[in-house]
Amino acid sequence: MSRQIKLIWDFRGQVSAKTAEHHEIHLKEYILAENLSLNITGFETLGEMHAIAFMVVTDENMIQVRDALKPHRAELY
Repeated sequence: MSRQIKLIWDFRGQVSAKTAEHHEIHLKEYILAENLSLNITGFETLGEMHAIAFMVVTDENMIQVRDALKPHRAELY
């Protein structure tokens, strides 16, 4: 089984939570459009002024998704 990688987009400011929540919608649309095997997405509020949106991809899809969507960072899932 290949590794799973969590791609993360950071949002900061007073509306960061709403922005991250909205960004997740676009991540789901991308998964459907590209017919990716994993469909794990989400958003989290990390503080009053910081939130993230994320999606999980496999090693095989990481380069394609990274180049297309330009996440801010990544970590093993």
